[in-house]
Amino acid sequence: LGEQVSLQCSFKSSSPITESLTVDWTYRPLTGGQMESIFHYQSVPYPTTVGKFKDRISWVGNVAKGDASIAIQSPVMSDNGTFICSVKNPPDV
Repeated sequence: LGEQVSLQCSFKSSSPITESLTVDWTYRPLTGGQMESIFHYQSVPYPTTVGKFKDRISWVGNVAKGDASIAIQSPVMSDNGTFICSVKNPPDV
C-alpha cells in the first residue's frame, strides 16, 4: 500500500522487434465487472487518461529486452484485481 508496485511482464518473439510491436494491459476488479484497458504501448507509452489508474501508471519495460512491465503509483486495496499483459509483434502473435 502506498508504495510504487511493478507489474512484471516478459515475452519472447520469433520475429524481430519492430515499431509495430504493441503491448496492452487490461484490468478487471476483484469484485468482477468489465475489463478495462489501462495501458497501451506502440513505440511510445500511452497510459490511460481515464478511470482509477489515470496519472498513476508508468512504463518501466524495455521491448528490446523482452520486457513489457509497468508500474503503478500509490496503490490502494481497491486496485486489487486481475491484470493482463498482451504483447503482439507482427507477424508473431
